[in-house]
Amino acid sequence: MKIGEKIRQLRLKAGLTQEELADRCELTKGFISQVERELTSPSIATLMDILECLGTNLKDFFSDAVPEKVVFKKDDVFIKQDEELKHSIKWLVPNAQKNVMEPILLQIEPGGSSNEDNPHDGEEFGYVISGSINLYLGNRKYRVRKGESFYFKANQVHRIENAGKAKAVVLWISSPPSF
Repeated sequence: MKIGEKIRQLRLKAGLTQEELADRCELTKGFISQVERELTSPSIATLMDILECLGTNLKDFFSDAVPEKVVFKKDDVFIKQDEELKHSIKWLVPNAQKNVMEPILLQIEPGGSSNEDNPHDGEEFGYVISGSINLYLGNRKYRVRKGESFYFKANQVHRIENAGKAKAVVLWISSPPSF
């Protein structure tokens, strides 16, 4: 079995670039490239991290039949902190990149924002669990408060920011996956 080739196939199936996979695994793009080209082999711990970010595990990776996972637990969640933009993203379904939609939980500190997302095919939905946010859609700004939601076609540049004094928590679902 060529481990690197199988990782590459899983990464492409998930719609991730080498850089995106490396970022989620806290590895370098160069290392992922070397693994995929069979120039180096990851340790078991690193392989487990890579596979987790690709929505699978060692048992399923080395097995031919991969059952679809339905229930996701706390240990399945992947978290990425962005100190500069003052937010954290929790991928609630770790292998959602292969699905039609991708749910995340976005926590934004006061003064923080999401990354700006360029126009793409698809739709975005969000529900503000706590705090309040400003949604920027093209050149328009919308205020969305706790208990309110937003929904739009993603054909314009968009982002959200927390202009309030308390942390904002948003359940955000993107279709197709884009986080």
